[in-house]
Amino acid sequence: MRRPVARNLSILAVTAALVSIGATAPASPHSSAADSVGKATSPEPPKTPLAVGYGGAVSSVDADASAAGIEVLRGGGNAVDAAIATAAALGVTEPYSAGIGGGGYFVYYDAKSRKVHTLDGRETAPLTADSSLFLGADGKPLPFADAVTSGLGVGTPGTPATWDDALDAWGSKPLRKLLKPAERLAADGFTVDATFRSQTEANQARFKDFPDTAKLFLPGGQLPVVGSTFKNPDLARTYGELGRKGTGALYRGALADDIVRTVNKPPVDPASGRNARPGDLSAKDLARYGTLRQKPTRVGYRGLDVYSMAPSSSGGTSVGEALNILEGSDLSKASEAQYLHRYIEASRIAFADRGRWVGDPAFEDVPTKELLSQRYADSRACLIKDDKALTSPLAPGDPRHPAPCSAAGKAAPTTYEGENTTHLTAADKWGNVVAYTLTIESTGGSGITVPGRGFLLNNELTDFSFAPASPEVHDPNLPGPGKRPRSSISPTIVLKHGKPVLALGSPGGATIITTVLQTLTGVVDRGLPLVDAIAAPRASQRNQATTELEPGLWDSPLRGRLESLGHGFRQNPEIGAATGVQRLPDGRWLAAAEKVRRGGGSARVVYPSS
Repeated sequence: MRRPVARNLSILAVTAALVSIGATAPASPHSSAADSVGKATSPEPPKTPLAVGYGGAVSSVDADASAAGIEVLRGGGNAVDAAIATAAALGVTEPYSAGIGGGGYFVYYDAKSRKVHTLDGRETAPLTADSSLFLGADGKPLPFADAVTSGLGVGTPGTPATWDDALDAWGSKPLRKLLKPAERLAADGFTVDATFRSQTEANQARFKDFPDTAKLFLPGGQLPVVGSTFKNPDLARTYGELGRKGTGALYRGALADDIVRTVNKPPVDPASGRNARPGDLSAKDLARYGTLRQKPTRVGYRGLDVYSMAPSSSGGTSVGEALNILEGSDLSKASEAQYLHRYIEASRIAFADRGRWVGDPAFEDVPTKELLSQRYADSRACLIKDDKALTSPLAPGDPRHPAPCSAAGKAAPTTYEGENTTHLTAADKWGNVVAYTLTIESTGGSGITVPGRGFLLNNELTDFSFAPASPEVHDPNLPGPGKRPRSSISPTIVLKHGKPVLALGSPGGATIITTVLQTLTGVVDRGLPLVDAIAAPRASQRNQATTELEPGLWDSPLRGRLESLGHGFRQNPEIGAATGVQRLPDGRWLAAAEKVRRGGGSARVVYPSS
């Protein structure tokens, strides 16, 4: 079914250093998506954070998912085909982060036309939703936990429609073939790792209250054992049905009816005592859903062209504005403390503007062009002082009427955004590239499994502001009928002279923006190899009183130097989980993933080189 498509250090110099690293990094020994499954006591699938070679590349958090994408590339598929096969496999092995019950944003570089395209596959609110969606009878915001685990937080899924529309526009293989590796993986099983077990344990208290969720993820009432095989035959059958009928089966028909029934009457164990608020999703909401084809955001940075997602995501505007702010600083010559100070301050300013100006452009007058103008960035960059940190919440500027070092209104704090998502990056032998971030919002989404279908429903509507962060400041992210909640998803593709040099993205809620920004500047400005820029300890400032630091920075003397400037910090054990691909000067692809976060990622190439 077709739905409506409603200057300092160049990257090329950096990539030369990566070639020698790639020579010592073996590719994963997987040869197909199913190699590691079907053995109850098999070890965790092997992962490697770095691979270099020819024929294309795939990088994701999961070895089986990356293997599924490589299988498609080896069979003659292109980057779009590989991305969808990888995403479907992540729906099996990373079901608490992604799946057909969620949505995402898809960025594609077409090598033939040298153009970047995007698909907004964000979930949408029901047509009955209004600004009071998350307010109680007393007019006050509902407790966040009540909204998270409920039908009320479920938006119309966008992931299946994204796959359909991406294949229709740019793919080369039929969906039924691309779903086969994931269908096989769901039927035969995958090896449980420590991350999957810990995420299940973190959700155990709510998963057990939904019989279908408990049956699937807590068999016999027990947590899955590391090293055991986890099977999802219901999801295998669902993938088979989508392969035969097309993704339209999720938006009309029996599967759509199952989703509507589950959202509007969450199947809770009566003995649990849980009151899961019902949603108000209708068959009409599902039937009218469409992805949006829209222009990507673009900014120039150090002679490179950086492309990402336009609103409804705030990723492209926020990363782009921060890069424009940093453009006037020579970060390659800055000390580590100076670099981090300016990166933190640019992030703070970008988030102040994001909170005031960015929402669903179908409902809000979003000044995307102005937010991304160098003139506006320069008017905000002069707020940054080398000897003193700014304080948050910082007031937004007015991008339509930029005035040097001024703020246009009252400050408002940054609202909460869930932190679990997954990102994949893919490239093919023709030079096409995909950066794709997909999500079901919180870890485990709503916690509600569609009975007999094998997948969790999202709770993406909780990305809306429940109420304005400040009654004196306009909030562009309140709920509305058919509205897309604001996202921070930032799949990014970087070109030089019209050709790809780098693509990356990350999960992590609002920390996605800072993770992508820090990784980009780590490669472009600090000269780090991509795999090391991904692994570097992270800081995340989101216009809040304190900046989050991972342990590598928390325990570093750098923290004291930054505190002497007035920065305040709090610790976060893990920020983001990035993946990326890079085109080397000799034509090889380099794939990079996390070394440690989320148990490490899986970087693969079709033909490894030594």
